[in-house]
Amino acid sequence: MIRKFVIVLTEDETGGVVAECPSLPGCLSQGETRDEAIENIREAIQLSLETREAQGSPVQITPVEITEVQLAVNG
Repeated sequence: MIRKFVIVLTEDETGGVVAECPSLPGCLSQGETRDEAIENIREAIQLSLETREAQGSPVQITPVEITEVQLAVNG
């Protein structure tokens, strides 16, 4: 079965990229580049799912909604 997971990429203070999977709380990774961070979070998601399954823990995937908000900012 193929599942799609939303990931969030943010730049850290050193210029690296932090990747987070909000559907799996606590599932984070990073990389020096965007591509590296994406590959690393892919591995982290896989390991997280495998670990939860091996421990007999239910794989609870938190639903995520993506939307935008607009606001006026000064400057």
